[in-house]
Amino acid sequence: MESFHSVLLVAVIALVTAAIRLLPLLLFGRKGETSAFISYLGDTLPYAIIGMLVVYCLKDVSFLERPYGIPEMGCIALVVVLHLWKRNTLLSILGGTVLYMVLMQHPGLF
Repeated sequence: MESFHSVLLVAVIALVTAAIRLLPLLLFGRKGETSAFISYLGDTLPYAIIGMLVVYCLKDVSFLERPYGIPEMGCIALVVVLHLWKRNTLLSILGGTVLYMVLMQHPGLF
């Protein structure tokens, strides 16, 4: 019974994996052109996700108590400046993350 359970588990996993990979082909076909809706989502979703992440990261920040959100605002400013300067998303995220970690390790600065 134990080996049957294992074989059944592997078969279900394989079936789900194949279905997930075939689903886009069934929905959108094999045509070389991308639908207008998918192009719209590709253009819009990254900005919406970044906005949602900023709101999520700032939801617990108290701007009325020490450190008044200074580390968070400084990191956001650094990310914006780095991105406008170099246009490199990874550099922007890495720079903001490193600065935030440094500022959180030294809470007495504020």
